[in-house]
Amino acid sequence: EGEEKWGLAGLLHDIDYETTKDNPSQHSLVGAKMLEDLGIDKDVCQAVKVHNEAHGIPPETLLEKALFVTDPLTGLIVAATLVLPSKKIADLSTENVLNRFKEKAFARGANREIIKKSEELLNLKLEEFVKIGLEAMQKIAAQLEL
Repeated sequence: EGEEKWGLAGLLHDIDYETTKDNPSQHSLVGAKMLEDLGIDKDVCQAVKVHNEAHGIPPETLLEKALFVTDPLTGLIVAATLVLPSKKIADLSTENVLNRFKEKAFARGANREIIKKSEELLNLKLEEFVKIGLEAMQKIAAQLEL
């Protein structure tokens, strides 16, 4: 599937965050509608809609599955970065993220059950999934301001 489509889904999946922060049950539904109204590709709109596990919509396409499991992983990685003395993602290791993953009280908003679905949905073992996600984020550390 196209790099542009995947990029749009990744960049725009939380477009409604400010609008729905006081009504999280609407998160992703409002965003998908906003994107539809802008004429964004329907596959991107559907992936945005599905990424919020609260709606119980099972991800079906590879794009939907990837966004679904990656969203909480990136939150975990950011949280693990911010507790480092340096607060630099370059100093974070896969092992450190996996250790934080095991700490239930750490970054509670990063749904571990969804992250673990990388094995079922993407055929990626947890360690490999974390490694791929971390390395991708490390490559854009400047843009992430991490």
